[in-house]
Amino acid sequence: MVADSADHLRKRRPNPEGALTLTDGPLIVQSDKTLLLEVDHDLAEDARTAIAPFAELERAPEHVHTYRITPLALWNARAAGHDAEQVVDGLVRYSRFPVPQPLLVDIVETMGRFGRLQLVNDPAHGLVLSSVDRAVLEEVLRNKKIIPMLGSRIDDDTVVVHPSERGRLKQMLLKVGWPAEDLAGYVDGEAHPIELQQDGWNLRDYQRQAVQSFWAGGSGVVVLPCGAGKTLVGAAAMAEAAATTLILVTNTVAGRQWKRELIERTSLTEEEIGEYSGEKKEIRPVTIATYQVITRRSKGEYKHLELFDSRDWGLVVYDEVHLLPAPVFRMTADLQSRRRLGLTATLVREDGREGDVFSLIGPKRYDAPWKDIEAQGWIAPAECVEVRVTLTDDERLRYATSEAEDRYKLCATARTKAPVVKAILDQHPGEPALVIGAYLDQLHELGEALDAPIVEGSTKNKEREELFDAFRRGEINRLVVSKVANFSIDLPEASVAVQVSGTFGSRQEEAQRLGRLLRPKSDRKQAHFYSVVSRDTLDTDYAAHRQRFLAEQGYAYRIVDADDLLGPALPDAG
Repeated sequence: MVADSADHLRKRRPNPEGALTLTDGPLIVQSDKTLLLEVDHDLAEDARTAIAPFAELERAPEHVHTYRITPLALWNARAAGHDAEQVVDGLVRYSRFPVPQPLLVDIVETMGRFGRLQLVNDPAHGLVLSSVDRAVLEEVLRNKKIIPMLGSRIDDDTVVVHPSERGRLKQMLLKVGWPAEDLAGYVDGEAHPIELQQDGWNLRDYQRQAVQSFWAGGSGVVVLPCGAGKTLVGAAAMAEAAATTLILVTNTVAGRQWKRELIERTSLTEEEIGEYSGEKKEIRPVTIATYQVITRRSKGEYKHLELFDSRDWGLVVYDEVHLLPAPVFRMTADLQSRRRLGLTATLVREDGREGDVFSLIGPKRYDAPWKDIEAQGWIAPAECVEVRVTLTDDERLRYATSEAEDRYKLCATARTKAPVVKAILDQHPGEPALVIGAYLDQLHELGEALDAPIVEGSTKNKEREELFDAFRRGEINRLVVSKVANFSIDLPEASVAVQVSGTFGSRQEEAQRLGRLLRPKSDRKQAHFYSVVSRDTLDTDYAAHRQRFLAEQGYAYRIVDADDLLGPALPDAG
């Protein structure tokens, strides 16, 4: 016989002393390091906040979300100042059943691995690897991949490190389970005066906290929602450094937005900011370079690597650090004496290289939940709706008989979606709307059907900027955009987005696309994010995977049938 009904469990409250008793909590903590969170429980949000620093979301269906505790998440939490006692307390406090004792022991021991090895600067020997646990040092000294990075043994607890190997050593130590705490410090670089010009505006509290947390650590990543002002965090960090700065961005349009913002918000002039892109090669006290030009190869070599050595940079800023290309990781391994700031809306990487971000850019220094920023009014509230369409008999047959590698494109670009997109936009007459997809044929058909301009990879930068400016001014209220608009495109007026296809199950892409809508609206209206998905296909499977990160941030997707589009199922345009 079940002692408590689900409704009764949801209404439980902490006792007067503030502690929860068994069976009260919204969490079920399991010995395989998974956490089950009952979403409808009164204390679900409190529990989500408690576990967010050290647990990663894996699945997010309607009622129970599954998180997993990973070593990297625990080490990120440790680097951010959380200790094992706080982690254990969060689990015990919100768990419905006794937390498995072996799991608690494992958490304490895993977090205890961080910092047993430390990189420090020795006055007599320079960069050294020092250990507070001699056995750990002996273990890593017997690793064949690590030993070439090291020099002579100074004493039982200290060994010289070749300065050029600082980054690669941290990568390897992370891989063998002994992440080093980097306390070796940073060079100041070439001084250059940079001040914030706070005329009529001020840094928000969370932006100020983000800069303080980054500066205290010297390098690392700041995670903020799209639209929450990551560029201003970067500008404030530059003012703190007061030094020459290299800013790496996803594309030229994003770089020019950075330049406009820096000219408006800081003491920097146009002459002090250089653009290093496919179109220009300017190296100035503040230089903004695109990832594409940095990673361009000529005769098998990266010919633009000299940019990293062209000035004595005091700060390197990585915009959209979750998209950092692999070659830039290799270059960054040689920049460990420079302060490094990564900015992103999500640390999720589809290539699984979160560990390289941790090792080479630095640990997560600040992370603000999207819903917290929304509650403060700094980003717009958004409703997420998944609209499921049924393929025609012909489309279903083509899908069923196609090769496996062709199936996603077939269902994602089904022509059945076109009238659905139009019906969605009809629900929001006159509102600035983006139609976003991954396949150019599909986007051109939609552009023609909607009489809307298209922005794609081949669109010249000048034309892109003209179209974006016209959209901002309200001269056009619909744009059809490819993946080029996923990142760093500032379109604060957009209040509706319709996603028709994507990069398979990319969680980071989903977050970036919703982020296009989150700038606060002048009329404080809600934003609307639609995903048009073909049911009973890979499109549905990938959509579920794409939504995981946003579910972790508190966004719930409502599923509606395309046949109900003109009925009451969709929200009002207001």
